Amino acid sequence: MKVLTELAPPAELENRLANSFTLPQGLIGFRDFTRAELLYLPDHLPFLWMKLGNLKGDSVHFVVLEPGGVLPSYTPELFDDDAANLDLHDGSEAMVLNIVTLEQQRPLEAKVNLIGPIIVNRRTKIGRQLVISNYSGYSAHHLLVDASAAAATA
Repeated sequence: MKVLTELAPPAELENRLANSFTLPQGLIGFRDFTRAELLYLPDHLPFLWMKLGNLKGDSVHFVVLEPGGVLPSYTPELFDDDAANLDLHDGSEAMVLNIVTLEQQRPLEAKVNLIGPIIVNRRTKIGRQLVISNYSGYSAHHLLVDASAAAATA
């Protein structure tokens, strides 16, 4: 993966539409941004760019990841009402995205929000940012890279 010197998506990303969905309630702090697109470059995986747009034509980008291959022990559980509101009938219909926070000068200190994932119904293409029911076992600032493991390989 390339390490970006700026925390903005590269221009060539705009031509790499992977998936689009709606977030009728937006994200926390971004309620008016209800259209989402997942954009990717193969050499950036497992990281994706999530582009949010609003009706005015404004957009904002977030770095996200699907946690399965990166955090195999992460098992988010949804409240029954949240699953019903998203019309999820079983876990295979849910795409889980976690927002990644990057420090420009310290990329090895990347953190991922495991408490408030974005859950998207793959069938309906509608998503919501939710607080998982088993939130007490996770952190909103989970270090993506174990500092001791990174130091050992340096």
